[in-house]
Amino acid sequence: MKNKKNIKLPLTDTEKASLRKHKIKIANILDFAADELEVLLNATTERAKEIYALAEFQTVPSVGIKFAEDLVFLGYYSLKELKEKDGAKLTDEYEKKLGYWVDPCVEDQFRLIVNYANTNDTTKTWWDFTEERKKFRTNNGYPKNRPQKAWFEILGYERKDKKDSH
Repeated sequence: MKNKKNIKLPLTDTEKASLRKHKIKIANILDFAADELEVLLNATTERAKEIYALAEFQTVPSVGIKFAEDLVFLGYYSLKELKEKDGAKLTDEYEKKLGYWVDPCVEDQFRLIVNYANTNDTTKTWWDFTEERKKFRTNNGYPKNRPQKAWFEILGYERKDKKDSH
């Protein structure tokens, strides 16, 4: 597993103190299995799994903490679990769970993470999947039960244009 120096984790002060006590840098979290993190951080099994997953997902080029948290929100805790998944279906599942539709580039990120889980290709970033997503959605559209409200309406963002500029 490649270490990435700029991994960000939403650690509590107690968890940070435990890492310092054991002289473990955040960049080295993935050197430990989730059950080892559980002991080192004095954390629950679920919390240790979450921390490991958040770190592992951020090893993928152009994936940051926010998208890593989205994957955990959907119930994924490893890249292995994302093998053979479908980026469009993950997006549909994510939107349904959120209750609103997301910026189209989020689907590009889902496509990236699935690609990476299957190929380990570090040369791709999320924007390499934009054309693929546009073609797919032009041909297949979105599910009939897709939420009606957009992320920018729900989250209070102002949007200058209604067109997919991604």
